[in-house]
Amino acid sequence: MQPERDYEVDEAKRTVVPTEEGISRVETALAVENLYENVHQNYVHQLQQALRAKELFKHDVDYIIQEGEVKIVDEFTGRILEGRRWSEGLHQAVEAKEGVKIKEENQTLATVTLQNYFRLYEKLSGMTGTASTEAGEFAHTYNLQVVSIPTNREMVRLDHSDYIYKTEDAKYAAAIEDIAERYEKGQPVLVGTISVEKSEKLSRELQKKGIPHEVLNAKQHDREAEIVVQAGTLQSVTVATNMAGRGVDILLGGNPEGLARRECMKEGLTVGTPEFEARYEQLFPRFQDECKAEGEKVRALGGLYVLGTERHESRRIDNQLRGRSGRQGDAGESRFYLSLEDELMRLFATGLMSRVMNASFPDDVPLESKMVSRAVERAQGTVEDRNFEIRKNVLKYDEVMNEQRKVIYRRRQQILDGEDLGDDAILAIESAISRLVMQYCRGEYFEDWDVPGLLDAARLYYPTQITKEQIDEVIGREALENLFVDNAKALYEDKGEQIGVDTLRDIERRVMLSVIDQHWREHLYEMDYLQEGINLRAMGQQDPLSEWQREGFDMFEAMMGQIEDDFVRYVFHLQVVIDEEPGPDIRNVSYSAPSDPVQGSNAIEAAMAAQAAEMPLAFDADEPMPLATEPVQQQPVRAEKTPGRNEPCFCGSGKKYKLCHGR
Repeated sequence: MQPERDYEVDEAKRTVVPTEEGISRVETALAVENLYENVHQNYVHQLQQALRAKELFKHDVDYIIQEGEVKIVDEFTGRILEGRRWSEGLHQAVEAKEGVKIKEENQTLATVTLQNYFRLYEKLSGMTGTASTEAGEFAHTYNLQVVSIPTNREMVRLDHSDYIYKTEDAKYAAAIEDIAERYEKGQPVLVGTISVEKSEKLSRELQKKGIPHEVLNAKQHDREAEIVVQAGTLQSVTVATNMAGRGVDILLGGNPEGLARRECMKEGLTVGTPEFEARYEQLFPRFQDECKAEGEKVRALGGLYVLGTERHESRRIDNQLRGRSGRQGDAGESRFYLSLEDELMRLFATGLMSRVMNASFPDDVPLESKMVSRAVERAQGTVEDRNFEIRKNVLKYDEVMNEQRKVIYRRRQQILDGEDLGDDAILAIESAISRLVMQYCRGEYFEDWDVPGLLDAARLYYPTQITKEQIDEVIGREALENLFVDNAKALYEDKGEQIGVDTLRDIERRVMLSVIDQHWREHLYEMDYLQEGINLRAMGQQDPLSEWQREGFDMFEAMMGQIEDDFVRYVFHLQVVIDEEPGPDIRNVSYSAPSDPVQGSNAIEAAMAAQAAEMPLAFDADEPMPLATEPVQQQPVRAEKTPGRNEPCFCGSGKKYKLCHGR
């Protein structure tokens, strides 16, 4: 597929939309009549993710290939985000694009936004040198005030105005000439880039010039500390991606501790041994004197020179780069080299700048103007405001999930703390039966009731012996509900006496945890799908946020009902067999149950229906807690386990079960 003809890309909004011609080409390639029919809806999702992976996610910018894997690069720190993968098939699309092994999609077990995660703490505070530009967001999101603390020593760093060139090539040529001049003079240089790709491009140009240098990006993450601590020595040139604090100061003249440690390791000594410590104590004073003398030379040359090759979307990142120089009253300089082809300038700067540059300036002549610098800052402010609005919107939507999250996690914690679920089991029985009666007996009169359907459904919940004749004698739906509840409570008490109350309580806790976890995972998937399309409600003159809150509440209520239903089914259908050897120890009681009590799948439905029909059935137990070694004496009837609706399909297609064989 080709851009513009088959799809349109909006880099500023980071969206890709297929055109009518592009959709037709895809339909022809897949041999389908209508890509947007329900039966093909997964193709639409895969097409969208493939286009995003192709156009919006770039190699050595958003990710790198390391050890045959696609690894995400943090856009703010330049570090690899180990163990993190993009969701909803995007990571798989990038893996297909790069031709590496495609791994299965991760399953979401829990979600929380960073904002709500931080709000879990009773007290919030922090220190950073770059918070002032984000003071409004701190106040809005966390109700935190930003207070500027004066520096320990007066800051004497000289921050030069930006140089703006027409083309990127002219910018890099000028920046390399500047680096070469500083290198010849002996002044240490720290070069900041915004991506791995740009850092490697600059490194190749420096190699052509014969300038020795170190590169610090996601690919050299392991050598981070070693590179940073020596970035302040004479004639050192360090090219870094998204240079944040990195945990250490760049000391002018070098870091004596790092030099002494490196020398010890060169001599073959092992860190932490007495020999290493003794040798370190010998070397440290010598390197300390050498670094102090070299530091004075560096200060005389103007200190650390920070050269930025591009403005980041966030002013905080630029300020962090500048802040590497001029620490503790040291001398220092900084300058940014920009071009009209830079992503920030191309997408967000005003057209006035382009007209001025095209009309008046050759490629190799920079424009140095406060007006232009202000235009760049306005562009950065535009991006920051847009990103803040996105985060604020995400937080509004997560407020609904956060309230649901609190309910679920509070419930789980109570169970983990050993809470007695006896009363909760009774309430679950009453609620489950109430829903059953409401479903099959909608009217107040007997003629409107589906009695056979009610009896069949009730047997899936518990082994009731209520007959149609007993129901015929009942007057009113409330009396009918009481009949089933009393019958279920009696059977529940019998089970407690048979298996032992303490054992039953322990089983209930395990069952409830398993049921809650499974339904919560599925609920997270359903809420994700709801959020994907909720903004389309605005086309129908509905407020997407209000609709999200309303439908999210309805889905949560339905999930809580499903949890109660599955809990009741599972507890009542435990198969209990007492060992032949009598004894007072409750461990002589064995039970067997479905390996996955939570799916609400056809396998469990079939198993319960079979038992309700008095078939000789016992479930095979995979769940831990084997209270005895004696097996159940009945011949088990096994049902093939069906994946959950949001689990990968068993056929290996990579689709979710509900979008494949689960239709």
